[in-house]
Amino acid sequence: MRAPIGDFDHVRPAPEALDLLTRPVADAVRHWRGTVPAQDLIHVDTDPEWADTATFVEHYGPELLAQSANCVVVAGRRGGESTLAACVVLSTTKVDVNGAVRRQLGARKASFAAMDTAVGETGMEYGGITPIGLPADWQVLVDAAVVDLPYVLIGSGTRRGKLIVPGKALAELPGAVVLEGLGIG
Repeated sequence: MRAPIGDFDHVRPAPEALDLLTRPVADAVRHWRGTVPAQDLIHVDTDPEWADTATFVEHYGPELLAQSANCVVVAGRRGGESTLAACVVLSTTKVDVNGAVRRQLGARKASFAAMDTAVGETGMEYGGITPIGLPADWQVLVDAAVVDLPYVLIGSGTRRGKLIVPGKALAELPGAVVLEGLGIG
């Protein structure tokens, strides 16, 4: 099997790679709903040393940068309440935390969640957090530019491996909210 983007040695449909995924991601793939079939979610097995975007595209090819997205966990605060959410933006942009995120969450202040919070709440490895398999009560804010991609490379829940999914599949995730301008610069 060949990946729809990139050139990878180990490629298989995500439902056949459940043993390489964290429990929340594997459960989400196992119980996948939506117009995109689960078989169209592709797992590529990669070296965990190359998980960070810059290193990854240096090793696997610079053309992947324009087809990659990062998923970060943010915390919005208003009064004494804190709300966690995830943001998915193109790897070539940064999350508009103080604008789009803060407004969408109705927060007075928004910031990136601490690493231990992000890892503990998602059940995923830092540097591999993906929008697939996040807690059901979270908003998953997805930049419209990500949804528009035919295929996008995202984390797999671990630093070893990535998922390649049709961009439109991310708009159908539980809690997904597609926003113009979530990714800036």
